[in-house]
Amino acid sequence: MKIVHSLAAAVALLTIVACGTGAQESEGSLVISSDPMLAELAEALLPDLAIRSGLELREPVRLESRTRDELVRYLQAKLDKDLPVDEARNSVAAYALFGLVPDTLDLRGLLLDLYTEQVAGFYDPDSTALFVMDDQPAETLEGLLVHELVHAVQDQWADLDELTSPEVGNDRGTAAQAAIEGHATLVMLEFLMERMQGRAVDLAEIPDFAATLRPALEGMRSQFPALARAPLVIQEALLFPYLEGAGFVQALWAEGERAAPFGEDLPRSTEQVLNGDLEDVPMDFTIVVTGGREVHSDDLGRLETGIFLDTHLGPGQSVLAEGWGGDRYVLLENDDGEHALIWQVVWDDAAARDRFIDAVSSSLNGLPKNAMMQANEVMGLPGSVLTVGPMLGATYRVVPQPAGG
Repeated sequence: MKIVHSLAAAVALLTIVACGTGAQESEGSLVISSDPMLAELAEALLPDLAIRSGLELREPVRLESRTRDELVRYLQAKLDKDLPVDEARNSVAAYALFGLVPDTLDLRGLLLDLYTEQVAGFYDPDSTALFVMDDQPAETLEGLLVHELVHAVQDQWADLDELTSPEVGNDRGTAAQAAIEGHATLVMLEFLMERMQGRAVDLAEIPDFAATLRPALEGMRSQFPALARAPLVIQEALLFPYLEGAGFVQALWAEGERAAPFGEDLPRSTEQVLNGDLEDVPMDFTIVVTGGREVHSDDLGRLETGIFLDTHLGPGQSVLAEGWGGDRYVLLENDDGEHALIWQVVWDDAAARDRFIDAVSSSLNGLPKNAMMQANEVMGLPGSVLTVGPMLGATYRVVPQPAGG
């Protein structure tokens, strides 16, 4: 979900301030830090986690601690920069027309609450520095450092900011975030399980490891009040990178080589994360609007198409999103502040498209404005188009994008 992704991509990738003064590096050191305790702990962890992650450490990692007040101040500044009031308003308006959030949602306030209650540490690619909240219990610090140090090593091999930039789109950015977080989560859990069991553990050998991880992550909904009161689509968008991302990376490991999920192994859509098929590439297209004012555009992706179905048809109906082959939506606005939505989905085959249309058509009265669902075709592929609200004088057409466009 873009209204989450624009900041969710920053949960583990934020910076509070530049590295504190006084950071020191001794010759041959793996860590640069002004905190001797953190530096010593990270120095001991890095060689092992580099092996576990399948990535070689290329240069020292910068590591500092920050206070919770510094986190809050930075998150507020980050919201002002990355999710200004107008963009937040348009995002909420679009997802409200999908029936996924209330149109009164204070998105910026909710995101600030979510991140201040959950963030314990984060790696920032901009300053190539890792930050740890200074209120973390000593018994959890080691596991936290392992997770975030993996991000530091990842960033020496891939541009994490570029992979998760809002410019790549909601679905592709969420898929990349799943690879990044799933990778770090697996390394952390394998490390902690070895410490607990006192013997070597290879998570690649555990069948359907994601299923064993699900109950713990699902429990987060009740443990964090801000998360518990968030709309389902925001909850799922925040949990997806850790849960399904871990399953995706574990499947890579199970193929025989401890690969990091970058390069050819980087998923380009949430569908690829869910089904593990990197050859299943969604169609890339845009919606060209004439005679109306477009104020916002993005995609839901396979993940949020499933959440749309679960929200309106009931739990378990996300299976009707199987066969999704790409989507795009556009939010329109007139001078009176009225909104309308156009959502185009492309399907792998007519059967998948027809199942989706039949199911959604029966629940259109659950949307906040008059809605209409129709079948169409995009470049020879079956399509469905949902319009919500009057078109405000606009017409539209679907234009396929060239590969890589």
